[in-house]
Amino acid sequence: MTPRTATASTRQVPSSPATPVKSAAAAPGQGELTPLQRLETLCDPGSLRLMRTAVLSPTLGDRATPGDGVLAGVGTIGGRPVAAFSEDPALLGGSLGARHADTIVRLLEMAGDAGMPVVGFISSAGARLQEGLEALAGYGRIFAALTRLSGQVPLISVVCGTCAGGGAYAPALTDITIMTRRARMFLTGPGVVREVTGEDVTAEDLGGPDVQKKNGVCHLVAEDDDDAVRVTRELLGHLPQRSGEEPPRARPVPAPAFDPSIHVPAEQRRGYDVRDVARAVVDGGRILEISEAWAPSVVTALARIDGRTVGIVANQPKVMAGTLDAESGQKAARFVRWCHLFGVPLAVLVDTPGFMPGSEQESGAVIRHGAKLVHAFAEADVPKVTIVLRKAFGGAQIAMNSRALGATLVLAWPSAQIGVMGPEQAVGIIERRKIAAADDPLAEKKRLGAEYAEEHLTAEGAAQLGIVDEVIDPAATRDRLVWALGSLRRPSAREHRARNLPI
Repeated sequence: MTPRTATASTRQVPSSPATPVKSAAAAPGQGELTPLQRLETLCDPGSLRLMRTAVLSPTLGDRATPGDGVLAGVGTIGGRPVAAFSEDPALLGGSLGARHADTIVRLLEMAGDAGMPVVGFISSAGARLQEGLEALAGYGRIFAALTRLSGQVPLISVVCGTCAGGGAYAPALTDITIMTRRARMFLTGPGVVREVTGEDVTAEDLGGPDVQKKNGVCHLVAEDDDDAVRVTRELLGHLPQRSGEEPPRARPVPAPAFDPSIHVPAEQRRGYDVRDVARAVVDGGRILEISEAWAPSVVTALARIDGRTVGIVANQPKVMAGTLDAESGQKAARFVRWCHLFGVPLAVLVDTPGFMPGSEQESGAVIRHGAKLVHAFAEADVPKVTIVLRKAFGGAQIAMNSRALGATLVLAWPSAQIGVMGPEQAVGIIERRKIAAADDPLAEKKRLGAEYAEEHLTAEGAAQLGIVDEVIDPAATRDRLVWALGSLRRPSAREHRARNLPI
């Protein structure tokens, strides 16, 4: 989908006298949009219809502005309805008052009744101090409304200014949070941090996109408002309107014409970028990576194969050799569950030596977080196709959508190794005496490891046991995925299956 990017000269202020024209005429910087322009640029031309533009805060008196600091309405994206709101920092820093909150809650209720996605453009300093507890309760109502919608319709937040205080939990309750480069997101601002803890920190260092993208709070970073709108439209183009519907199918585009295995070194310990393998099998070689900077030893992305949306989960040998750990378990689990809730099939690219060992991981609850990934794959009832590229060992072999866990189809490339652990680690245990007695223990360990791998770890051996459904030529990977996604689809068991808990 190619999003429309309107120019300043083509954006029109609606003729309704209740429209906050003052806010819409504010002069943004290059790439920045006014609240009204964000909504208009997001939606198809002429499709936006605003609501509640006349509401006023009785507390603010002469300072009250029609709309109470937020614009909300319904338009279409690619002809499909979408509910959207955009906060206006021109009114008391975009702070949230009771009427402001009522508008957002009303829009969320409409989205739930109609079954349409929600996009929120966030630029707010937090609860409005002039309204006290009434404003704070407004956030509670928004949180409750978002939770009711979670897993029912896609929820996207675009933080394009400040997102401070308790209000920061609203984006965290949605499926995807996008931040622009000038966005700042934190529970407690620099001034309070300085006063309470003595720490002198800038707003950017406290909650800028470079901070929040590394901890999983921010899933995507956009350069500016226009870019955020483009990313949002692309994202929604991959997703269904609501749970229980299939994602829209686009016109199929050929993948790059080369064998994906050219990116994968034969040496087990050599790293490579698994995204190159993914790009070699998806339409147009294009992936939309989610949470790129958080737990980078696993890659999560949306793409299309033969025009159909697919979620990609892949070990990243470029980072920690593709080892799973507590963080990557959380990241992959949430993505898998999201795909499950919205009927997005999964392609799982496996190349991992196992879970990260050590006291740091154990004290960091790697068992609990790894179990989230196991649960997510076992729970997901969408087609789940696994391709073992080079190795799959130990508990990670199970956790990465194994046949035993419920994979729809498990494929492996001919040179893949699959087993309890790597060959040299295995013989280091079972042949430790022979190795210790050898004239050259390292050479003996390597020799015995090669023998063990040939006898116990081959893809053909796993296929003979039924753990792998088929060993395939790497060049046939896309063809197999096209066939699987087209032939092995099954209807959803129920329309609204669960909520997308921010695990």
